[in-house]
Amino acid sequence: MTRRAWVRLDNASNIFLAARSDADPKVFRMSAEVDHEVDPMLLQQALDLTYERYPLYHAVLRRGVFWYYLQDSDLHPTVTADARPTCAPIYQADRLGLLFRVMHHRRRIILEIFHALSDGTGALWFLSDLLAAYIRLRHPEPPLEAAAAEETRTDPARADASPRPGDDPAGPLHELASDSFAHYFRRPPRARRGDPPASESAFSRAAAPAPLTVDESVRPAPAEPPSPRTPRRRPGARAYRVRGTRTPDNRTRAVELTVPAQEVLALARAEGVALTMYLTAVFFESIRLSSGGLGRARTLAASVPVNLRQFYPSTSARNFFATVRVEHTYGEGPDDLGSICRRLEAQFRPKASAEALGKKLRRFIRFERMAGLRIVPRPLKDVLLGLINWANNRGLSVAVSILGRVSLPDPAESHVGRMLFQVSAVRPQFCAMSHAGQLTITFTSPFTETDHVREFARLLTRRGLNVRVAAARVTEAELAEGEGLAKGEGLSEGES
Repeated sequence: MTRRAWVRLDNASNIFLAARSDADPKVFRMSAEVDHEVDPMLLQQALDLTYERYPLYHAVLRRGVFWYYLQDSDLHPTVTADARPTCAPIYQADRLGLLFRVMHHRRRIILEIFHALSDGTGALWFLSDLLAAYIRLRHPEPPLEAAAAEETRTDPARADASPRPGDDPAGPLHELASDSFAHYFRRPPRARRGDPPASESAFSRAAAPAPLTVDESVRPAPAEPPSPRTPRRRPGARAYRVRGTRTPDNRTRAVELTVPAQEVLALARAEGVALTMYLTAVFFESIRLSSGGLGRARTLAASVPVNLRQFYPSTSARNFFATVRVEHTYGEGPDDLGSICRRLEAQFRPKASAEALGKKLRRFIRFERMAGLRIVPRPLKDVLLGLINWANNRGLSVAVSILGRVSLPDPAESHVGRMLFQVSAVRPQFCAMSHAGQLTITFTSPFTETDHVREFARLLTRRGLNVRVAAARVTEAELAEGEGLAKGEGLSEGES
């Protein structure tokens, strides 16, 4: 009998096992709208082809005495119709199964992943390859090499871009073993043999400190340049926590907003900040306006993930990100939207630098590798990590995750319209990504209330944006209203 390949779960992934709950199973969804009704048989063929290039996605999650680990399997994924609530649980401790699913509904191709397997960037690579394989099967005639050469010739941005997964159908395999946290942070980079510290340092200095891939080369507003000092949390200062009515059966409440990408980016540039901080400031304002009064807890705090691949050239599809916390306390200075934007930007930029993140992550890795902690049984580690996550959640009001502008390999690029990104949520959250000139902002929440989403849409429409809204039904009354319709037709759409 051949011994199966296995690898210990990486640093970031263990927290997802300890923090998952019925309301937040740590599942995220990416979907893409193609220009025709999805053919399930072709999608299955495309999935078969893509699956071969991602040995990581063959893995099942096993429990050891001291750690969780991923193990190779002979399981094979099957395309299904989208028949579950969004971001329904994937991992079940008492059943071995793949940690992702591929679904379809009308013109949408949907990928859902358990977060312990991969992060948003890794999942986007898989979805990009899947879309490219599917479109090639549906439109086999176009000469792919010529089309790719033409794209590079006519698009200067692509000419300078690094090769992406999906560019080459025979491209690199995404193996099970690669753990970029261990590779880059287990010891100081200069101490590793065979690495080019100087070039890596140059790469880090040149990389933008924001997780977006859109062009956000903006300058701070001259009237109020960002302060270089990061405000410290005041002892005893409590972060405002959004409360509401839990959805029935803990399904995630999802509301989608679609806006023109360039127009909202222009609003961010007008304030002199990156798109991530602009949308975070609007989110803070929408929470404040919908709260009916913040009371004594006047600080709103958000968790913002940063893709570490922009600093460290990893091609691993496993988790490789860190989070940065930003906050704004109302009543301590100007509270207009522009001032909030610039204060958040002043906090985010230094915290999201390669140097700051590297120092933080090396400290975490040292803690994880402590001999005393390594011999602690896994169930006790779960309890400790769960307590750490609980304490961390108490310091946050909302969460934000933005993947930026997506560029797909041909021929998928011209056949895909909107792309959407959303996560299961223990607190109100939004995720955003843009494609084909449209930015989609998907709000998720464990609560039925959507007042903050309405205020968010109003803040954008008052600035001249045309906002399209679609919401999934979750309450009994809403589901009864949609009775008789096919699943997914429960999305009610409108414009504001």
